[in-house]
Amino acid sequence: MRTLDFTTEELCQDSRMRIALVTETWPPEVNGVAMTLARMVDGLIQRGHRVQLVRPRQTPTDTAISAGGLEEVLSRGLQLPRYDGLKLGLPARARLIREWSRQRPDLVHVATEGPLGWTAVSAAKKLRLPVTSDFHTNFDHYSTHYGVGWLRQPVAAYLRRFHNRTAATYVPTAELAGILTAQGYARVEVISRGVDTTLFSPAHRSQALRRQWGVSPHGLAVICVGRVAPEKNLGLALRAFAAIRAHRPEARMVVVGDGPMREAIAREQPDVVLAGMRHGEDLAAHYASADLFLFPSLTETFGNVTLEAMASGLGVVAYAYAAAAEHMRDLDNGAVVRSGDESAFIERALQLACADALRVDLGQAARRTAERIDWARVNDSFADALTRAWRADRVAAPMLSSAFSGRV
Repeated sequence: MRTLDFTTEELCQDSRMRIALVTETWPPEVNGVAMTLARMVDGLIQRGHRVQLVRPRQTPTDTAISAGGLEEVLSRGLQLPRYDGLKLGLPARARLIREWSRQRPDLVHVATEGPLGWTAVSAAKKLRLPVTSDFHTNFDHYSTHYGVGWLRQPVAAYLRRFHNRTAATYVPTAELAGILTAQGYARVEVISRGVDTTLFSPAHRSQALRRQWGVSPHGLAVICVGRVAPEKNLGLALRAFAAIRAHRPEARMVVVGDGPMREAIAREQPDVVLAGMRHGEDLAAHYASADLFLFPSLTETFGNVTLEAMASGLGVVAYAYAAAAEHMRDLDNGAVVRSGDESAFIERALQLACADALRVDLGQAARRTAERIDWARVNDSFADALTRAWRADRVAAPMLSSAFSGRV
């Protein structure tokens, strides 16, 4: 097997690509995948690449954009049940073959594994285009939270087959790369995530917002940010807050986000502040105006909210999993406990809630850590990974043609 080693000079020469990026979620949809992809697409364009974005039409009036290095192709989609604001892309193999035959991309990158993503891989294979993929979401883990646990193994098998059809699968952490490799995934590479430390910053703290929540200047605001859904394990966060409130009755719980559990929480926990969906500087102010961030999820591939909370200078309590395992150290820049240990999670949450000086110190250390996690560096890695996949295909294609031409 030939080793493909390219110097930096070689990578820079003739390396501007036309990349077809296929995704079933995109802003203004609010989720970690959409946000991450928007950052990465911007990074590719800033580095001189042209991006054809293939995505489902989000509304009947949605129109394709073609400007500034970005060209959109809108496909058909269906609303996902119990997941407001997110579409499932429908199969589009024939259309993509026509599009990519008319204007051939250098590489196809498939970010999501739905029907649109599967047919994009098939179309790329048909046209002998190099194709890479992202692993953003543990869909097989979600099945147990929605009453269809029997689907977990079939979904896991589908995901493995999907990604093994591509030249490389990019994941956000070394931990996840090891897990997937052990499960039979081939050619897994780590491309991390970044955080915008200008947007997410302690500078956005707002006493006016704290007063709206019913929190005094020296009171305690505990916050969760994310989809208000069973897979996020919000029940544990609420139990941890109940333990906190037994010691600090003035504390308030703030939940930012929306989802199928919102009505139940409003009915059963009337003292919880349900802030709904927040965006941009408003979201940043909600983070920065809190004191303690609880993140009990065990279904993340990364968990961008962890970095956003760290950048906002909050004390963070999380399982040693995903972003927390990658960037946090227990009682150094946050509180990290063994995955699945609910008692330890509640104990650490109570410890940080009651020890103001410790919580502030951990929040300041978290901010310093976040300042070193730069999107520019992440986007450099992503662009270089796609360039390597493209160049490897360019080297392999003549070798294959030569091998076949020698046959009688």
